[in-house]
Amino acid sequence: MTVFEKSVNGRIGFKFPESDVNLQSMDLPGNLVRTRNLGLPQLNEVDVVRHYTELASKNYSVDKGFYPLGSCTMKYNPKLNEFLASLEGFTELHPYQPLETVQGALELMYELKKALCEITGMDDMTLQPAAGAHGELTGLLIVKAYHLSKGDTKRTVALIPDSAHGTNPASAAMAGFEVLELKSTKEGLLDIEELRRYLNERVAVLMLTNPNTLGLFEKDIFKIEQLVHEAGALLYYDGANLNAIMGRFRPGDMGFDVVHLNLHKTFSAPHGMGGPGSGPVGVKEFLARFLPIPVIRKSEDGSYYLDYNLPDSIGRMRSFYGNFTVLVKAYSYILMMGRDGLKHASEMAVLNANYLRKLLSKYFKMASERVCMHEFVVDGSEFVKKTGVRVSDIAKRLLDYGVHAPTVYFPLIVHEAMMIEPTETESKQTLDQFAEIMGKIVDEAIRTPDLVRNAPHNTPVKRLDDTGATKNPIYRHR
Repeated sequence: MTVFEKSVNGRIGFKFPESDVNLQSMDLPGNLVRTRNLGLPQLNEVDVVRHYTELASKNYSVDKGFYPLGSCTMKYNPKLNEFLASLEGFTELHPYQPLETVQGALELMYELKKALCEITGMDDMTLQPAAGAHGELTGLLIVKAYHLSKGDTKRTVALIPDSAHGTNPASAAMAGFEVLELKSTKEGLLDIEELRRYLNERVAVLMLTNPNTLGLFEKDIFKIEQLVHEAGALLYYDGANLNAIMGRFRPGDMGFDVVHLNLHKTFSAPHGMGGPGSGPVGVKEFLARFLPIPVIRKSEDGSYYLDYNLPDSIGRMRSFYGNFTVLVKAYSYILMMGRDGLKHASEMAVLNANYLRKLLSKYFKMASERVCMHEFVVDGSEFVKKTGVRVSDIAKRLLDYGVHAPTVYFPLIVHEAMMIEPTETESKQTLDQFAEIMGKIVDEAIRTPDLVRNAPHNTPVKRLDDTGATKNPIYRHR
């Protein structure tokens, strides 16, 4: 029930004292005078407290249970980061304060920038973009500015594999590029021969995720880098899957020219409707002059300042300087983990993914038999033929067992895809329990398929009419 449905006429939680101000009539235009009751719910204090406590108990998050959402890196976020980001010295800052009064905040961002450059192998970075896709747009505008600065107006094409995140082609189109899709090999990797056919003087950039959305590392990355650069194009790294290689392998060392990161994923800040994100963009030295203004600099006297003097900059990409508290959480996480800790996190993410992949391979065909990185994709097409139960049914049945559903029907190159990313923060016992639940659902699908096809049964909201919601959307509560 909504708080409006719980309303009881005449019930109040607080009453203002009688006003001791002389009321005066005002001659307002008729169209500005309210003619009917405001319609606020009428509740007492305990009603309100219980309503929102009830809502909070229904909310599912990574703090409440396993969250195997592939491609989203929903790992546990240490509460120490939240505590540090909530310190008064950070939360009470005002963006219009004089620079000499915010030296600590500037130092934090400067040091975070240096740390992220070290982790990615890039030479400079902006922390401005507010999310991953915003970072993509920023990076692509930098690519565009680079080609135009050379007078090369023909490079208007962005090459993007068919296994890419959906935001890649959207961001490229927003940046003004024509998007051409590259088919993947049967193995799920970038097709080198396909790339050769497309590379020409019109190509500005190749956007690549490595490891890709199948959880596979592009083993020919150095060949890809060579071909792209020989064609005069740039290589863009979608950092959504950095959690798989952090501390072990750097995009800059693979030959990427531009990289965006998702601090709210890899560097442990809540996201997915749980809080603001952050999508820093790193570049090689020859692209640094195109970074958004202002750029954070350190003076010879050790003070920090915002540099607006970049004539070739693509301009400002965000009001003030991004989502600052996310930057605090990321910096805290990096300091807490250290070089060895970040490396260990990636190792555990890859180990957990392969352990779970092996457990689930008893029930499902995998999209690839190769050792995966931090996530893997189930190909449920044979399972559907055998039982008539789709992966979306399995995902909804998982809700009955108190587990968040994995990503389904992505990447698009796999039929009946179910993408699972266990992350490094889950224990072996949690993974075993998840595999056991999946085994039970498989058994249900064989013995009582309607039980799974009509799931969920135990959630506050039962199965929604997806088709109806698409064809007849209702955007407001009535």
